[in-house]
Amino acid sequence: MSRLHDPKRWLQIKGDPSVRNFVFQQTRQNSLFDQRIDELIVLSDELLTMRGIFHLKIHFSSNQLTCWLYNDPYRYRVHVGEEVFSEEFRDSFPLVVPIERPVIESEQVRPILEEFRRLRLKDETIYLRNASINRINGLIGMTFSCDGSHYIPFEEFRETVAYF
Repeated sequence: MSRLHDPKRWLQIKGDPSVRNFVFQQTRQNSLFDQRIDELIVLSDELLTMRGIFHLKIHFSSNQLTCWLYNDPYRYRVHVGEEVFSEEFRDSFPLVVPIERPVIESEQVRPILEEFRRLRLKDETIYLRNASINRINGLIGMTFSCDGSHYIPFEEFRETVAYF
């Protein structure tokens, strides 16, 4: 019998066993996003708080940002590499009115992004591969090098981030 996931509960999914079996034989490779992580955090904060993006997924290892816009939620946009750091990229998202009734308020976005930075850089073997913030439903998504995925309600993320 299938059970629907309750979005108010932490969901952990174990990935490919073959990835987990070799996790200690790998190390994090420094990506463009790692090299420019301070800029990436500032940009991501701006996109989520002033540029109409309600769901942002950062793929640290492959240098991708996947963006869902509040005024066009059915189509996501993927941006790659150096493109993300260009002025044209930032300006392609106009300044907008704040998102109505977000679960994650604007001032709460930056601390989440800072935790993503910490989780990406804190260990060379077990590290954050990608992470997402959805301000409307309040879910934080994370996938680690051991191929484990987590979907955590924002409040629980704040309370348990030291677990990682």
